Amino acid sequence: MQNVSQGRRFQTIGLRWLFFLVGLMVMSFGIALMIRAELGIAPWEVLHVGLMQQIGFTVGTWSILTGLIVLVGSSLLLKEWPKLGAVINMILVGVFIDLFLFILPQVHLTSVSWMMLIASILINGYGIGLYIAPGLGAGPRDSLMLALNKRTGWSVQRVRILLEVTVLTVGWLLGGPVFLGTLLYCVGIGYVVGITLPHGRRLVQTLIERGIQHEDINKGSVRVNDYDGTSKEIG
Repeated sequence: MQNVSQGRRFQTIGLRWLFFLVGLMVMSFGIALMIRAELGIAPWEVLHVGLMQQIGFTVGTWSILTGLIVLVGSSLLLKEWPKLGAVINMILVGVFIDLFLFILPQVHLTSVSWMMLIASILINGYGIGLYIAPGLGAGPRDSLMLALNKRTGWSVQRVRILLEVTVLTVGWLLGGPVFLGTLLYCVGIGYVVGITLPHGRRLVQTLIERGIQHEDINKGSVRVNDYDGTSKEIG
């Protein structure tokens, strides 16, 4: 009986990590897609590109370095150690961004660029909701967003917008590219995440509980909380 219980726990953890990693890839693809659209990039990428132009290194490298600084700040704000998922996020997102930028071609048609821009915001927002949902630790930037949400009581949308505007200003002063797509991202991403985050949480919990029911149909539904306690909502 104990072996069965351990097996279910490993299955639950495995599914959570799968959602987490897929979410990171989706989010990173959205970031790279927006950069390739060349109609203005997300505020954090404005900062990363500005740093790249001033100092060197790749966009992904600066994503990792700035993520480290932000993660430390978030940990101090919440007075707790960052989760393993946050550290993995910090590293993998930078790697994925550089990988997708290497794969994605340059675009020369304005109509295609605009379609890529709109798609990138939706993809990026859904990736954020999907990787946060398993509760394995938000990434550095989203950890800061959720920490401020927790400490101030402000909505996720409001905190996200304020963060994006602040980072955008610093990135622009460093020479990062700003255009209409940047403004659209600042206005729209908070609302997209506000929708995708609860949806992602429901999706993860539903699929995990279905998997447990399928494995043990005699006992019916078993709440994920009974195993590892990691299904508590963030923020």
